[in-house]
Amino acid sequence: MLRQSFAEPLVMLATVIQWLVLSIFTGAVVGLGCTLFLRILFASEGHVYALPWWLQAGLLVSGGLANGLILHYGYRLSRSGYRDSPIIAVNEQRGRMPFRTLWVKPVAALVTLACGGSAGKEGPCSHLGASLAAGIGRSLRLNSELRKRLLACGVSAGFASVFGTPIAGAIYGVEMLAIGRIRHDFLFPGIVSGVTAFQVSKHLGVPYPEYHIDFTGAFTEWLFLKTVLVGVLCGVAAWLFVALLELSHRLFSGVERRLRLWPPLLPVLGGVVLSLVLLVAPSDFLGLSLPVMDRALHGETMSYAGFLWKTLLVAITLGSGFYGGIVTPQFVIGAVFGGAVAHLFGIAPALGAAVGFTAVVAAASNAPMAAILMGVELFGADSLLYVAGACVSAYLIIGHRSVYPEQQIAYSKSSWIFARADLPVGQEKVRLSRGLLRWWSRRRARK
Repeated sequence: MLRQSFAEPLVMLATVIQWLVLSIFTGAVVGLGCTLFLRILFASEGHVYALPWWLQAGLLVSGGLANGLILHYGYRLSRSGYRDSPIIAVNEQRGRMPFRTLWVKPVAALVTLACGGSAGKEGPCSHLGASLAAGIGRSLRLNSELRKRLLACGVSAGFASVFGTPIAGAIYGVEMLAIGRIRHDFLFPGIVSGVTAFQVSKHLGVPYPEYHIDFTGAFTEWLFLKTVLVGVLCGVAAWLFVALLELSHRLFSGVERRLRLWPPLLPVLGGVVLSLVLLVAPSDFLGLSLPVMDRALHGETMSYAGFLWKTLLVAITLGSGFYGGIVTPQFVIGAVFGGAVAHLFGIAPALGAAVGFTAVVAAASNAPMAAILMGVELFGADSLLYVAGACVSAYLIIGHRSVYPEQQIAYSKSSWIFARADLPVGQEKVRLSRGLLRWWSRRRARK
C-alpha cells in the first residue's frame, strides 16, 4: 500500500514532464506556422475598403472562383478518408487528420479575406494547429488517446497565437469540443502549448491589440445586473447570427442542387450576392472588420444597422462556400451590438462593447469559460464579474445552437430540456423534458 501511494505521484510527475516536452514542442511548431500565416494575412487584407464598387465586385467574384477551385481540387489530394475538422478529429477520428490538405484552408482563407469576403482569421490557425499536431502525433506513433490530447494542444496553440490571449485561447480549444463538458486532462497540455505558441508569435513580431476599458471602481450589483441584461440581448444576437448562417447554408446548397451547379461555382454566386449587398451596405464590414471593432471598444457610438450588416455579410460569405474563420466575426458582432445597446442601460458604449465582445463568443461558440478569461486578459481583472454575468446569461439564452454544427452536446443547459448526449448539435433535436410535459398536461387537464 505504501509502495502504491508513492507510485502514483511519480507517474503523475512523469506525465507532467511528458506533456511539458510534447506541448512546448507542438506549441513552438504551431506558433511558427501561425506567424507565417498571419504575416501574409496582414500584408494582403484590408486593402479593399476604399475601392470603387465595380472593383470590389470583381474581386469578390474572382475570389469566389479561386476559393471554389482551391477547396474542390485541394481535398482530392487526401487519401486517408479522414475529415479535417478538429472537433470531429478529437470526437470521432481518434486524433487523426489528413496532412496533405494542411495548406488548403489557410490559402482559401487568405483569398477570402484579401478579396473582401467577411470572415475571420482564427479558423485557419486552429486548422494549422490541429493538422500539425496530428502530424506530430503520427510521426511519434502515439496511441489514440495521446493523439487526441496532442491534437487539442494544436487547436489551443492556434487559437492562442491568433487571439493574443494565451489562457483563453487554450481553454477555447478544449471547450469548443462539446457543450457542457471540458476535458480536464486536456487543460495542462493546452495551456502549455497555448502559452508557447503565443510567445513564439509575439517574439516574431505578430502585433496584438491592447484595450483600456474603465471597469474600475467598487463593484455594484446594479451595474452587474445591467451587464447580465446586455448578455441576454447578446444571446439573442448570437442566436440570430447562428440562424442566418444555417439559413444561408441551406439556401445556397438548395440552389446548387436545383441548378446542378459545378461546386466551385457556388462561391462565385456568393461573390455576386455580396456585391449586390455592397450597393447598400458599408464596405467597413468587409474582411476582418477590425477597425470597426476597435472603434466600438474605444467608445464610439455604434448603430444597430452595423450589427445586422456584419451578420448578413458573414452569413453570405461562409454560407456560399468561401472559407474563413468564424470567431473574429463574433468579436466584431459582439462589440458593435454591445456598443449599440449600451445606451438602453445607461452604461458607457465602450463598456457595453467589451461585454458584448465576450458575450457573443460565449453564446455562439458555447465557450463561456474561455470568453470570461478572454475578457480578463484583454480588459483587465476588474472586468471579471461583469463579463462573467454577461457571458453566462448569453450562453444560456442561445440554447443548444452553435456556429460549429459538429460540436457535441454533452449536457443539456436546462433541466427542462432533454438532449441526448454525445450527438452533434446539427443532428440532435432538443425537446422539452418529460417532467415539464407532464406538468403542462396536468395543468391543461385541470382547465
